[in-house]
Amino acid sequence: MFKKIHDVAAQVGRIIVGKDLQIRQALTCLLAGGHLLIEDVPGVGKTTLAHALAISLGLQFNRVQFTSDLLPADVAGISIYAREKNGFEFHPGPIFTQVLLADEINRATPKTQSGLLEAMEERQVTADGVTRALPEPFFVIATQNPTHQIGTFPLPESQLDRFLMCLSLGYPDAAAERALLLGEDRRVMLKSLPAAMTPAELAAAQQQLKQIHTSAALVDYVQALAQATRSNGSFAEGMSPRAAIALLQAARAWAALEGRDHVIPEDVQAMLVPVCAHRLRPLKSAHGTALASRDLVLQLQKSVPV
Repeated sequence: MFKKIHDVAAQVGRIIVGKDLQIRQALTCLLAGGHLLIEDVPGVGKTTLAHALAISLGLQFNRVQFTSDLLPADVAGISIYAREKNGFEFHPGPIFTQVLLADEINRATPKTQSGLLEAMEERQVTADGVTRALPEPFFVIATQNPTHQIGTFPLPESQLDRFLMCLSLGYPDAAAERALLLGEDRRVMLKSLPAAMTPAELAAAQQQLKQIHTSAALVDYVQALAQATRSNGSFAEGMSPRAAIALLQAARAWAALEGRDHVIPEDVQAMLVPVCAHRLRPLKSAHGTALASRDLVLQLQKSVPV
């Protein structure tokens, strides 16, 4: 099953050129059953990557453009009075899908952002007092623009903690950009992209992750990393238990894609920044400046012994 994941990575790599590491990290996130946040400036391929992942995994998907006037009911659904039934009938929103592409999620208001919290954690939606289960599997792949850009609303910590991983694509190198300039339109390529995997095969691969061995010493290492974030004074808040669980699950998925049946410390270290950096807020220094969370997480990795 994990070979199929590599096939998906190769196929997506033909659409998003020069970003093999980020594609592999994104697939690790989805294999681990988590939601994915892609943060970067406009125009570097965030939405295209999300589309390519959903199509290549054979998953049903809906795309929602998040804007400041978007309401929670526009995503979850709404009950409309049906005269022939003499009652209200619930019309499901776009969230009732296997992959929700939440494009520019931080351009919606906090009220609309909060409407995703239940769905992302419990895989269900409650509307009009009725709880409805979401399809399996269910993923949110969200893109967001840098928070300093006009018209953005920062995601609250409670929502950031629900994204298993956060990635940044960055600008392409010269060779990749030349391939984009001279190659076929990526939107046209997406239309002819086949599914390289089925939802059943993805579910089977996720089940196989349970067979990836994690030793007691490896769990000790994850706990030491989590405890260090809570006590070293560099972060406003430390890693939550959910973040520690996410780190271990992501390390299992990374180990599986590396072809191992057990997790080693290098797997945890490979996942540390994408899993933890967006969850940890640095404390400002006396001069009002702050190191980026990514740099602090890398410092944390060096300070905690294996």
